[in-house]
Amino acid sequence: MTDMTHHEAAHAQAETLVRALPHMLRYDDAIVVVKYGGHAMGDEKVARDFARDMVLLEQSGVNPVVVHGGGPQIGSMLEKLGIKSQFAGGLRITDKATVEIVEMVLAGSINKQIVGFINAEGGRAIGLCGKDGNMVLATKVARTVQDPDSNIERHVDLGFVGEPSRVDTTVLDQVLGRELIPVLAPVAQGADGQTYNINADTFAGAIAGALKAKRLIFLTDVPGVLDRNKTLIKELRVADIPSLIADGTITGGMIPKVETCIYAIEQGVEGVVIVDGKIPHAVLVELLTDHGAGTLITR
Repeated sequence: MTDMTHHEAAHAQAETLVRALPHMLRYDDAIVVVKYGGHAMGDEKVARDFARDMVLLEQSGVNPVVVHGGGPQIGSMLEKLGIKSQFAGGLRITDKATVEIVEMVLAGSINKQIVGFINAEGGRAIGLCGKDGNMVLATKVARTVQDPDSNIERHVDLGFVGEPSRVDTTVLDQVLGRELIPVLAPVAQGADGQTYNINADTFAGAIAGALKAKRLIFLTDVPGVLDRNKTLIKELRVADIPSLIADGTITGGMIPKVETCIYAIEQGVEGVVIVDGKIPHAVLVELLTDHGAGTLITR
């Protein structure tokens, strides 16, 4: 390499830093909750890149909090153990045997794998779930599903599926700002003493709201919210969303996602981002560049 190319490389690095610096200052000491799931979890290289990004954020003065899912891993473990899953309206019914496996996979193997990746990249991750320090109190979810043949709505008992009714941030307040990165599994206890499986998006929204996070980032399998021409919508306000659902721009699985975004903003999160987890360093691109990487939803 010639002196000139050394010089050019150094110049390019300095340019990158100059562009990132204002963003780094904006997020200094801020809390950023990242919901990590989907494709981003299945690929080891992507998982290691994600871990490195969390360590870099922490080292640059941000307080990252990771919330993870694990639907596919739960499914394959249930299959291995010969436990048949029952579904109603596309939702898994979580009986006593299933919730034990859910807790084992989410709060056990997946959680510790993510912790291990972050620690291997020089961070200090700490694995927790909603039960720790009574962080999240769950209440049983009541769901109505429509029978596709008769169109009659009926109530379905999903078993041990819950939603957050209260968040106590005591444990997280002790952890954040001490060079520790909390990694949270969406399992919590109810007032009845039972264990409940909580949708990871909903769990992340509740945690981000309780922490008054500056950003909640959903790493998904899609680029963000797309318009009718399948072009990424860079920014949305909460008020824009109902009409986009009504006219069919936002459909299917994106509807509950944007509803969780609205819920998080109502709870006190400054902005929520839906971004493609397959983009290399998606979280850093979103937080530390002018253009971001996904759809930003704000009040």
